[in-house]
Amino acid sequence: MSESTLLITESADRVVVQLNRPAARNAINQQMVDELHAVCEDLESNPKILILAGADGVFAAGADIAELRNRGREDALAGINISLFMRIAALKMPVIAALDGYVLGGGAELAYAADFRIGTPRIKIGNPETGLGILAAAGASWRLRELVGEPVAKEVLLAGRILNAEEALALHLVTELHEPQELLAAAHALADRIARQDPLAVQYTKAVFHVPQAEQPGAASAAQAVLFESDEKFARMDAFLEKRKK
Repeated sequence: MSESTLLITESADRVVVQLNRPAARNAINQQMVDELHAVCEDLESNPKILILAGADGVFAAGADIAELRNRGREDALAGINISLFMRIAALKMPVIAALDGYVLGGGAELAYAADFRIGTPRIKIGNPETGLGILAAAGASWRLRELVGEPVAKEVLLAGRILNAEEALALHLVTELHEPQELLAAAHALADRIARQDPLAVQYTKAVFHVPQAEQPGAASAAQAVLFESDEKFARMDAFLEKRKK
């Protein structure tokens, strides 16, 4: 059995997953894909906040080129990475990507699938796939456009532009920058803020956020109908009203 490609730490309300293939700059290979699917399976049955990070000062320098070199038509049609990244994006609780160093290719697409991206001043993020004769087919073609707008997305996807930390922050591709030694603590601080909310309300809010715009009014009303009857809603609102009396 190969050594795991992930370092996993779990607590009551969150799971921290560090990509851990330091000799390959945490490149995403088939084993890592399989192990991340297993993480998703656990979180689908027991929803928790997910923090994704990379070991040894790198998030992920891309997909494993040695594996990509040998993939063919059927592998492309199987959607190996996109099926995983869509599964991560669809997790009920928020996903935080804590980015450091190289965030390239498949590593960038994994980061785009997260709900939050925070980073360090030394991140380099982009999609150099066309320089290797392929395309960024695991979500970048639509997620990056939604995140940074069409002009910059085309520079990244068609012209190989790599964004540095300040550029990513200015574009809101990342929302916070922290020194490398403070990155995980910052991710946990964000997770703490999420954890203070009602988990069910967070899950419904994320679900409604991602439905097509035309369906949002109905989806929001249906979700609110459930939340209006929840015990947690009454407990939290009673506590708020009681506190206001003091």
